[in-house]
Amino acid sequence: MGRYVVRRLLQMIPVFVGATLLIFLMVNVMGDPIAGLCGERACDPATAAQLKKEFGLDKPVWQQYLTYMGNVFTGDFGTAFNGQPVTELMSTAFPVTIRLTVVAVVFEVVIGITLGVVTGLRRGRPVDTGVLLATLVVISVPTFVTGLLLQLLLGVEWGWIRPSVSPDAAFGELIVPGLVLASVSLAYVTRLTRTSIAENKRSDYVRTAVAKGLPRGRVITRHLLRNSLIPVVTFIGTDIGALMGGAIVTERIFNIHGVGYQLYQGILRQNTQTVVGFVTVLVLVFLVANLLVDLLYAVLDPRIRYA
Repeated sequence: MGRYVVRRLLQMIPVFVGATLLIFLMVNVMGDPIAGLCGERACDPATAAQLKKEFGLDKPVWQQYLTYMGNVFTGDFGTAFNGQPVTELMSTAFPVTIRLTVVAVVFEVVIGITLGVVTGLRRGRPVDTGVLLATLVVISVPTFVTGLLLQLLLGVEWGWIRPSVSPDAAFGELIVPGLVLASVSLAYVTRLTRTSIAENKRSDYVRTAVAKGLPRGRVITRHLLRNSLIPVVTFIGTDIGALMGGAIVTERIFNIHGVGYQLYQGILRQNTQTVVGFVTVLVLVFLVANLLVDLLYAVLDPRIRYA
């Protein structure tokens, strides 16, 4: 196991370098970061030259990237165009988005897997048909429609929640935004769990466990569920990074100042340092989540061993 982890960590290095290089090129080559500092009017040549020199944008792109990566490994993600270090923005944004992601993942795991197990064991029955139709509706409706609808009904019409999340963003205030963020993924987890349960239910090892007279609950939890959760864990593990990076719509609707909000502001103001810095951390989150998923395979299926 130790050798496998070390090998995977070494494999993550070129992936990290390639992903950050691609992001850096897309942000710095495809746009003009200086234009965002001068508002609607174009910067005069002297001001533009001074700003490019101040932020190191007058150097070749490859040299800018090497300088940026060298600073990243020392914990310096650069300075936003408003003079605030990007690390300060991260220290306030990431805790909020992590709390929002935790709430969303809890909904996925608890509701999604529970509904998937129930429908998988009762395939073809009315409860199965009803859940399938419900998940299809959730997948079909865009997230911004779901978020605005819940905000209008629960926050404005009925007054059950605050329409806008406070700056503290406590867990209690993030329940509805977390549900909105997790809605589509929750539907996919439900359908994926249902399919996996229904397929493994007909497997020989499940028939053997039933023939041996084991209790139904033990057959489901110890034999059927563990093997059926492998594709579900894969989806949830990769979805963690997607939830953190894809929360722009949800955070905008509920005025949550998290990673999505900072990315939106960075893109809107063409603040390249902010965008590249935040996306660099999200790349690390994706890589670490994939590694943890691979390690969980051995926990769920004893037949899997890593050399």
